[in-house]
This record gives sequence, C-alpha cells and structure tokens, in this order.
Amino acid sequence: MRKFCGSVFLLSLFMTINSVYAMDLTLNDAVEMILAESQDLKKAEANVKKAEASLDVANSNRWFKIEGTATYMNLVNVKDPTKSYQVSIPPELDDLLSQYLTQPLHFPASLDVQDSVFMAGVSVTQPIYTFGKIGNAVKSVKAAIKMAESGKEVTRREVSYSAADIYWTAKMTDKIVEISRQDLEAAQAARKSLTSAGRANRSNLVKIESDIAAKEINLSDAEFNRDTAHRMLKILAGIDINEELNLTDEFPKKFPDLDVVKELTSTPQWDVLNEQIQMYERSARSKRDGALPTLAATASYNYIAMGDNMPNVFEGFNTQSAYWGLALQVPIFSGGANMANATIEAMNAEAARQDLDKAKKMTTEEYARAIDKYNHLRGNLSTLEKARDLAAKAYSFSSERFASGQTSAVELAEVSAGLYQLDMALLNAKYNILMSAESIKKLGE
Repeated sequence: MRKFCGSVFLLSLFMTINSVYAMDLTLNDAVEMILAESQDLKKAEANVKKAEASLDVANSNRWFKIEGTATYMNLVNVKDPTKSYQVSIPPELDDLLSQYLTQPLHFPASLDVQDSVFMAGVSVTQPIYTFGKIGNAVKSVKAAIKMAESGKEVTRREVSYSAADIYWTAKMTDKIVEISRQDLEAAQAARKSLTSAGRANRSNLVKIESDIAAKEINLSDAEFNRDTAHRMLKILAGIDINEELNLTDEFPKKFPDLDVVKELTSTPQWDVLNEQIQMYERSARSKRDGALPTLAATASYNYIAMGDNMPNVFEGFNTQSAYWGLALQVPIFSGGANMANATIEAMNAEAARQDLDKAKKMTTEEYARAIDKYNHLRGNLSTLEKARDLAAKAYSFSSERFASGQTSAVELAEVSAGLYQLDMALLNAKYNILMSAESIKKLGE
C-alpha cells in the first residue's frame, strides 16, 4: 500500500513538473503562428507579387523601345564559289562614252564587286496612341492585382478559421480527458465504497468492474485523441513535436450578443469574383482593340561598310543614314484571331459573373445560418447547463444511496452515463457556438 501511494505521489509530482515547463499557448498566438506557417497564405502572397510584376510588363508597352542590329555578309559567286563577284565591261562602252566626254576613259575588262558587307543600325519607337490596346491591358492587370489581394484576404480568413478550429478542437480533447478521468475516478470511488462496507454484492461488484474497464478504455481513447489534436496543432503552428502545450484560453461560460451586420453587402470572396469580371472584360477590350492601328514616333540610324574581304571592309566604301518621323501601323489581316481571343475573354467574364451570383446566394444563406446557429445554441446553453447540474445532483444522490446499499450498480451506471453524456453535450455546444462565431467572422464583411 505504501509503494502504491509512493507511485501515485511520484506520478503527480511528474505531471506537476511537466505542466510547469509546458508552453503556454493562447488562441491569438496559435492563430498568428499558423498564419505565419501557412503555405496557402504564402502562395497567395506570391500571387499578389506575380500580378504586380505583370503590371510592370503591361506598363512597359507604354515606353519607347530601342532595338539594335549588326549583320555581316559575304557574297558568294554561285557560278564559281572560289572566285569573287566580277562584272565584265563590254568594249562598246568606251566608244559610247567617248562621244560625250572630252577626254576618253579606258575601263578595265572587268570590275571586282565588293563582296564583304557589314551593316549596323539602331532604331527607336515610341507609341503615341494605341486606341485602347495598352490602356485596357493595364486596367486588366490592375483588376488582377485587386483580385489577388482579395484572394489573399479570403485565404487569410480560411486559415484563421482553421487555426481556431484546431485550437478549440485540441482544447475540447483536453476537457474530454478531464471528463473521462472524473468519470473513471467516480466509478473507482463507487467500487471502493462498495468493498469497504463489508461483503460486496457480487452482481454489483461485477457491474462496477465492467464499468471501470469500459471507462478506462474511454480515458485511453480520449488521451490518444488529445495527443493527436495537440500534435496537429504543433505541426500547423511550427512548434516542436516534443514540446508540451498548455492551452490557456478556456471555453467561455457566457457568450455575448452578436454585433454584426444582418445582411451582407460585400465579402472578400465577392470582391475576388468582381475583380475577375473586370479583368476579363478589360482583357476582351484589349484583344478587340488589337485590330485597330497604332500611332508611333520612330527614329533610326544605319551604318553600312563594304570591302573586298573582311580585313579591309572598313577601309572600302561606307555610308551612313538616319531618319525620324511618325509611323501608323495598321493591322490588315489576322485570320480573326483578335475577335476570337476577345470572345474567349468575354465568355470567361460571363462565367465569372455566374459564379458571383451563385456565391452571393450561397454565402448570404451560409452567413444567415451561422448567425441563427449561434443564437440558437446560445439560447439553449442555459437550459443545457441546468440539465447537466441536475444530472450531477442525481449522480450524487445515487452514489450516496449506492454506498448505503439502497440502489444497484445498474442504476448508478445509468445515472453516471447520463451525466457523462450531458457533460459531453455541454462541451460540444460551447465548441459549436465558438465555431459559429468564427464562421461569421470568416464570411462577414
């Protein structure tokens, strides 16, 4: 008996020391840690940066473009590739020119054509008016940025809701362990009172032993579920698996009235779909405007050098040219690609519009049901608490009667089961009230 008491003392001491060094974790801290670790939220942030980079690409079309080229060519005599190009001078040319010249000229029989050519140039083009092509493309990307930002808010709310859910689930498993342990200890106390009164009734003793065995299994299952929930919370929050957690936030005893709008007018999800519609419509206009001309200012500079071979190409004939002016680029035929692409974007906008209508109906109904559920559960909570307190009194009376031999273990077990079920129902109701409030926060404006 002394050894048993010593073991219990050591176990209690170990649990006390363990709880002292456990990590305290509040709901707000858990939500912030899970938000920081969320891969979905990081992906949403990356989508925002991607959309912003697309805006830089779209805006770059407003500015001038500078293009440079450099080309070297060596002409090949197809008839005789080993020789350079030569032009034969007919003799009659001398006689013809001599009639008009005061001094006669004598041409060689043939002339070598300079077959090494080097060309380099640079051109500058500045769009002046694109008839909506660039403007609508930029507006489409700006709508995409707003859509990405709203999508990030949707993701943040979803992650926050999931974080609150896993926190309160873990807290509920803690409470279930406490309830299961109390239930087991009550059964063990009943067995002790039965055996300490003298010779115990065999049927009562068998029933008590059966209940204790079942309640030990319930406690073991509750502890396993608690460990699983705590492990999931640690993984999502980036906490070391071996760290002990002490969830400091408790289930409230009272729940306040809701201070929320009765009817939704805007949500981040609706904003995403609204901006998606704008993005597709602007993109459709930009694609449609692709069939319109573009007015641009242009300037160019070119340098050309020619010689008999590459080493002396710059010592031979060379020339330079430059120009500036206005250019009107008019698309003539594109095979209907502009209108086809515009039609695709317009159909995407129509699909997004249908999604928005559906989302408004579904979200409005879900929001209203969450408010109704919160108020309904909150209204029944006091009645449930009274029922639980009455069940606790009934169990106290029954246990006293059982200790004095005035009732059977079967009746005690029924009363104990009723108390256990009401404890669980009360705990589940509080969890559902809290998650209804979290659902309202997720869906609300």
